[in-house]
Amino acid sequence: MMDFDASIVRIYPHWLTPFSCLDIMTRTLIFCLLAGITCKRMDQLPVPFRTNLISRQADLAALRAYPAENLAEIIVEVGFHCDCCSRCCTRDFNGHVLLLDTDVRRIQSFAPESLEPVPVLDFCDQHGMYYASGYTLRSQGDSKGSCYFLSERRCRIYENRPSICRLYPYMLHREPDDQGTVDWRQISGLNQHGGYNVEISEDEAHSLALEIKAFEEDVLSREISYLACTGRYFLDNGLRNVRKRFDDGLRSAREGGAIEVMVFSDGGYDRWLIRAGISIQIH
Repeated sequence: MMDFDASIVRIYPHWLTPFSCLDIMTRTLIFCLLAGITCKRMDQLPVPFRTNLISRQADLAALRAYPAENLAEIIVEVGFHCDCCSRCCTRDFNGHVLLLDTDVRRIQSFAPESLEPVPVLDFCDQHGMYYASGYTLRSQGDSKGSCYFLSERRCRIYENRPSICRLYPYMLHREPDDQGTVDWRQISGLNQHGGYNVEISEDEAHSLALEIKAFEEDVLSREISYLACTGRYFLDNGLRNVRKRFDDGLRSAREGGAIEVMVFSDGGYDRWLIRAGISIQIH
């Protein structure tokens, strides 16, 4: 792993809680100072880093302001229960699995071969190096993109499954609908899998709502850390985000060429080589 200096390893914006009364831009600047990015250098951050940092801080503030009671009411109303259809365990239905650093460390301890870089790459510097925000679970390579750990519609690591799998199908984040209107989304795949209308107590629903909010805050905090640390890495190393290199490299990869990816994890980077859909870590 390629680490940043100790001042920015494992920085998360919950350090900013005492500053929650401040506006988004001010909180973002404070976070960047904690990450070793001065106000002057904040202005020098490439646009993608700067604008995305501000956007994610706004999302984090909105999430913290969202009443857990409202989410608990939705949980009670939906009354979801798993019927082991396993649809949620496929990329065909759900895309890739979002992993926190705690999930990655736990899974690395017993099945490191199950991990690979997330399929969404965010940046590419002038040298053709790509940057990804973290890890996901490999699929089995079948037509549905079944999870690496799925076997006969059951999870082989159920007791050690990732955080998002423990809370699924509940969520709490803002995203656009089919018409482009951005609003809160609290459940995934409503009426498309599983069962509904099971009785859930108010206490259980409230406890679950708090867990969901904490998870979503960890997700946004990690994204902010990734953007701030990567922005500093670009500044310190004279790097630029080049869209043409990004597009050209992906075009080459689709034709069988190889690309290198720096995967953000635990405040540093792991280096990977990807060719023909196969990911190999470079040690």
